[in-house]
Amino acid sequence: MHLLTSGPSFALLLALHTHAQDRTTEAGEAAIDAPTLECAPYSYPPVVAALASFPPIWTPVTSVPANDTEGRAKFLAMNASIPNITPKGTMAGDFSSFTPTYSTTDPDCWWTFHQCVTPKFKGLNADIANVPEPRTLGYGFDDGPNCSHNAFYDYLTAQQQKATMFFIGSNVLDWPLEAQRAVADGHQICAHTWSHRYMTAFPNEGAFGELWYSMQAIKLVTGVTPTCWRPPFGDVDDRIRYIASQLGLETIIWQFNSNDWEVGLNGVTTDQVQANYDALVANASAGMFNSAGAIMLTHELNNYTMQTAMDNYPRLAAAFDHLVPIAVAQNKTQPYVETNYTMPDFAACACPSP
Repeated sequence: MHLLTSGPSFALLLALHTHAQDRTTEAGEAAIDAPTLECAPYSYPPVVAALASFPPIWTPVTSVPANDTEGRAKFLAMNASIPNITPKGTMAGDFSSFTPTYSTTDPDCWWTFHQCVTPKFKGLNADIANVPEPRTLGYGFDDGPNCSHNAFYDYLTAQQQKATMFFIGSNVLDWPLEAQRAVADGHQICAHTWSHRYMTAFPNEGAFGELWYSMQAIKLVTGVTPTCWRPPFGDVDDRIRYIASQLGLETIIWQFNSNDWEVGLNGVTTDQVQANYDALVANASAGMFNSAGAIMLTHELNNYTMQTAMDNYPRLAAAFDHLVPIAVAQNKTQPYVETNYTMPDFAACACPSP
């Protein structure tokens, strides 16, 4: 059947078709195969009931209100010990007024400045920038859940492929059934902040809230609490790492960047994105990952990034011995705070391989 794309008949058909869909369960939402219908807004009662306990969706967090007694207590318990590091630039990523006076020794281990992944503040663990298993790709995607991801997730399921999904808290509350699908399909979920801004620009309380409320959104919708996160744009320093560590979050970064999210911005073209995928495949074929595996930054952001991931999947699967969620490559069998959910260790993983 061909759907009309304009005129009153399309509007009527869309309304009728939308009404016929099950927008109340994860399985019902996962069965929708038309992106326009997937992205029609719907109401999910548990989210509606809890919205008042969250900051406004997509608005940068400025404070943890007093009525959030758990969050407020956690923040106050750590606040005095947070490293005394000045916030940097703006939440939109303008550091032009900050970098001229920032020391070239990079005292804060600021990833945006020099891709530093080994903290200088005592007691912090290094960022995860690769995976320990040789010839293995820690396979994952940022910025979900995307409302039109069913075709992408269907493809991963058909390949028996699991991945690590870095979910934005606001997206989780916007698209809760889509977030549930990630758990139902066996993917690993990590946090990707509440509003997807540059984290080093936030004061302490706002930075805490960006992580805390993304964790709470994921817990509310999926029933699991993540133990990992990825800073948007990689923007992290030792102050932000400390706050994340106090919340039980491991910082995951990357070595290789597809730049898929930037197509149409900053002069980035689809050919450049493909060249980045090609380079990763070439590096794998040349033996670069024979001692330890890799992590590449890719996105569940829009139909282009997801289709590009599908187009390149066969070549990645041929170039690497294993494509696995990052937790599996770390032999981390309990990826969440809750202990009733486990993932296989690397040896036991029935992961796609040549």
